[in-house]
Amino acid sequence: MILDWQVRASLMLRENINDLIALATVAEERSFTRAAARLNVSQSALSHTIKGLEKRLGLRLLTRTTRSVAPTLEGEDLLATLAPCFEKIEARLEALNESRDHPTGTVRIVATEYAIESLLWPKLSPVLKAFPAINIELMIDYGYTDLASSQCDAGVRYGDQVSDGMISMRIGPEERMICVGAPEYFDAQGIPQAPQDLSDHRCINLRLSNHGALYAWEFEDDAGNEIRVKVQGQARFNTINLVLRAALDGHGLALVPERLAADHLASGALRTCLEDYSPYFPGFHLYYPSRLRPSSAFQVVLDALRERG
Repeated sequence: MILDWQVRASLMLRENINDLIALATVAEERSFTRAAARLNVSQSALSHTIKGLEKRLGLRLLTRTTRSVAPTLEGEDLLATLAPCFEKIEARLEALNESRDHPTGTVRIVATEYAIESLLWPKLSPVLKAFPAINIELMIDYGYTDLASSQCDAGVRYGDQVSDGMISMRIGPEERMICVGAPEYFDAQGIPQAPQDLSDHRCINLRLSNHGALYAWEFEDDAGNEIRVKVQGQARFNTINLVLRAALDGHGLALVPERLAADHLASGALRTCLEDYSPYFPGFHLYYPSRLRPSSAFQVVLDALRERG
């Protein structure tokens, strides 16, 4: 019953809007002939539409003569009410069209410092230059941030860490975490042969911001079994860049993204160990609520970040 009423109301609204647009066009043109041409309908059909509207309202809205058409007092009153409404609708439609051609708005994304520096900023820096009306805010957080409470549009996590109910899009290649240390550290302390050997080494810890716990180092054996090791050491940080810096300074071993350490490995400033226990896993994914209706700015950001490899 309710559905039938909604359908009838929808049809009535649609019919009235079309008829009111026809009335406004005739009044503006002061001619059925010109108004019909503008609306791309026949003159007889337009005349029938106006007569039907007048009949439903029980009012005469137009005065017709052989030379011209003019609104009656009731017609002028109705048109005075309609004019600002039509103007607002037209302005909004123009704004939406302008937004499509010239995206505008602010997009907020939360991610780790490494994700921002290695992926987000290199891809989004050109967006800011190409679209002056788009603003981008990147926030560093190593916890599993709640997008709603942080007022962020999207977040970045590794692919296997994205929550249910989220749309996920890959924005980077596969990654792996590797254990690294400075040459002088290995020369003095030796090289661990298995993850369990890390208990005998100084390690540089990363503290996660979501619950304050230290990150447990993750490895995998030949059979695909996960190995998690809680390591100890003097230095602890809450950003991966400082973990890497401490490893370069010889304070112990660090578990860092391979791409982050690549230049230092190439120069010899760092060496790796436990590579056989360091598998690749899904790289960074952008995630956002499935209920989100993307803005024009967000669509531009999505297109810029999408991994095409």
